[in-house]
Amino acid sequence: MTSAGDPFDLQRFVDAHERVYGDVLDELRAGRKRSHWMWFVFPQLRGLGGSPTAVHYGISSLDEARAYLRHELLGPRLRECARLVTAVQGRSIGQIFGSPDDLKLCSSMTLFAHATEDDEDFVAVLDKYYDGRRDALTCERLDRA
Repeated sequence: MTSAGDPFDLQRFVDAHERVYGDVLDELRAGRKRSHWMWFVFPQLRGLGGSPTAVHYGISSLDEARAYLRHELLGPRLRECARLVTAVQGRSIGQIFGSPDDLKLCSSMTLFAHATEDDEDFVAVLDKYYDGRRDALTCERLDRA
């Protein structure tokens, strides 16, 4: 539910993080995602995933992505997680995340790189694991917005 102080209902992400964020950090440091948290740690544009969970945690617009980055908890955590992914050595993105989460990560990093000029953490992931390529569907939807 949205409120004047939280027009994008970012609290839905905070609530989800509360349950698993320690596990997220452990898994990323180990270089292998093992549990289910992709949707709310590395969110992507709404409509790219069709499951109810993907829709619930989908980012509706660049404005929402910017609000996520400005959020006192979510923005720093997204950057921390992106840096942890970049720090993994000797593993492909498929080995770290598996499929289709490797594609979701590309979508998420593309979205957040597009949402801010301070994008080095997100671009570093795209450069290291995707040869600098951005997700085409995310770019297409952002260009139409």
